[in-house]
Amino acid sequence: MNIRIGHGFDVHRFAENRRLLLGGVEIPYEMGLLGHSDADVLIHALCDALLGAAALGDIGLHFPDSDAQYKDADSTLLLSKVVALLCKEGWCIGNVDITVMAEAPKLSPFIAVMRTRLAGLLLVDQGQVNVKATTTEKLGFVGRKEGIACEAVAIINRLERG
Repeated sequence: MNIRIGHGFDVHRFAENRRLLLGGVEIPYEMGLLGHSDADVLIHALCDALLGAAALGDIGLHFPDSDAQYKDADSTLLLSKVVALLCKEGWCIGNVDITVMAEAPKLSPFIAVMRTRLAGLLLVDQGQVNVKATTTEKLGFVGRKEGIACEAVAIINRLERG
């Protein structure tokens, strides 16, 4: 069995007149995140973790913000493309573990639906997807409620070819 691990990290600042999307789920909040795409910081970190594990670069390589076709793109579609690329390369997702850092809004009511949504996008069982939320104890840009950060770790595997 060939097993690899990847790590992803992303940050987006809050902006008015934007929807807040995390893990493909719309979260009711007074602001959303600013980005070239829909700025789903959780999915962006997850894409980077998966691509990194497979040594396939990063989200900016595959979906550059200089490309107009990704303007306001639905990040769930980007994640589906990453999953398809991994499958094409012979990789299977073992599990993912994601930590969202946000002072606000409170995310615990949305964790279960995020896990379900992500499991469907990743083509895995919900038990292979973990999502956690934490604050930064009012420290830094997250603590000042200027934005949200996210870290993701992914394990991928495939059978050795004989």
